[in-house]
Amino acid sequence: MGRYAIRNTQYAIRIMRSDIIQNMADAATPDWHIGLNAHLLSGRPNYRGAGIHQYIRNLLAHLPSVEPGLRFTAMVGPDAPSPPMAILRSRLPTARPIVRIFWEQLIQSWVARRAGFDLLHSMAFVIPLAYRGPHVVTVYDLSFELAPERFSAARRSYLSTFTALSCRRAQRVLAISENTRADVIRLYGVPLERVDVAYPGIGPQFRPYPQGAVQEFRSRSALPEKFILYLGTIEPRKNLELLIRAFAHLQLPEVKLVLAGGRGWMYKEILRLVEYLQLNGSVIFPGYVAARDLPLWYNAASVFAYPSVYEGFGIPPAEAMACGTPVVVADTSSIPEVVGQAAIRVPADSVEALAEALHQALMDSTVIQCLRERGPIQASRFTWMATARATAACYRRALAAMATAEEVPR
Repeated sequence: MGRYAIRNTQYAIRIMRSDIIQNMADAATPDWHIGLNAHLLSGRPNYRGAGIHQYIRNLLAHLPSVEPGLRFTAMVGPDAPSPPMAILRSRLPTARPIVRIFWEQLIQSWVARRAGFDLLHSMAFVIPLAYRGPHVVTVYDLSFELAPERFSAARRSYLSTFTALSCRRAQRVLAISENTRADVIRLYGVPLERVDVAYPGIGPQFRPYPQGAVQEFRSRSALPEKFILYLGTIEPRKNLELLIRAFAHLQLPEVKLVLAGGRGWMYKEILRLVEYLQLNGSVIFPGYVAARDLPLWYNAASVFAYPSVYEGFGIPPAEAMACGTPVVVADTSSIPEVVGQAAIRVPADSVEALAEALHQALMDSTVIQCLRERGPIQASRFTWMATARATAACYRRALAAMATAEEVPR
């Protein structure tokens, strides 16, 4: 972190202060009412139903069971599925970004005050700036700050401005990895003791499946016998150009490359590269993959490749490891936290290194067996119950800090 590095003694003092606040939080009044802005919870079967949606959906499903002393109300859009808690459903079409921003900044504060929330949790980057009550905000990554060229100007400007303001004004910030936590501290100047980490979880459906079920799925989906799988949004920031070039470098005609996922920002550049390299018959774009089929896709793949240059966490590599599929990733951002020693890690800018790693994961039986054994063990570290517990602990810290501030004589 260069000049932003935190001295060990300062770090220890801050952690001690955080522990004191946590002890106070544990003794706090149990009947707190938590409001959750879950308007990114999607009921639509498309790429917007992945990523952040999955994090929010699983967190809402587990929070009530890990914290019975807290009362939860989720604010959702008209097409969102109903989480297992009280809900306030807007009639506005908040799946549209401009409408959601309007609701968040001009309507949400009024809804929160009327509902009588003791704490408001904005579950994706931005708080309502007019709201003056205790607040927690979740930050998934800061790719719009670190790779701005990969975002539209309007989206980049909005996220950069409002996320910075939100992180500085919220009582606490929730990051989904230590890497994102460090980015929030470094880029926005938020004190270490105000940033918590709640890793995403990996559901029990992600596991090695019987070969018969996998073969039946492969035949039903017309998938090749041997293929490299990428699964995520089709957009430049996922570094798919590097993966396509590395695949071309392999020169293994019996192996196909499957780029599965919805088409996002600037996806046409990726399609043009496939045409330019004359790989149309070898690169397959199956489109959006339904959540219920994800484990079978991972199980059917020979290798899972994820060369993304920046991720807040990187759920797909963890899901693939849980299924026992050999994984190759870029050695950047939070990815080393996710995969540990259970995947092959390569530089994010080397076609040759990625091609060599893919060749190993496809052809070297010793490497394949090692990755298949290590993957599920590493992935088992991440559970949604642990995510919910870490989130509830963050709520307690925020409430305790506010209660302490109110008791100080002025």
